[in-house]
Amino acid sequence: MRIIGAYLLAVLGGNETPDKAAITKILSAVGASAEDDQIEKVLSELKGKDLDALIAEGSKKISSVPAGGAAAPAAGGAAAAPAAKAEAKKKSSSEESAGGDMGFSLFD
Repeated sequence: MRIIGAYLLAVLGGNETPDKAAITKILSAVGASAEDDQIEKVLSELKGKDLDALIAEGSKKISSVPAGGAAAPAAGGAAAAPAAKAEAKKKSSSEESAGGDMGFSLFD
């Protein structure tokens, strides 16, 4: 990932076709490194390709990946949520009333 990031930074900086030296220079500037064979592989895979098209294609692929929190709750999930909240509130209020304040308040 860091090699691709360095490649993209070089392109954004105006270098249309970054080489191994440009990528190595960017990586060393931030204290990172990469093996030469990995850099060569990335360069060979990206050679002659349009970055905008590759990014657009990747965006389409990643948009089909389900993200956490996007799924509908399980059956009974909506009904169970208020009960869980009430139980948590009841538990916290019983802890407070059991002498948990120690004589001072956060807002005093």
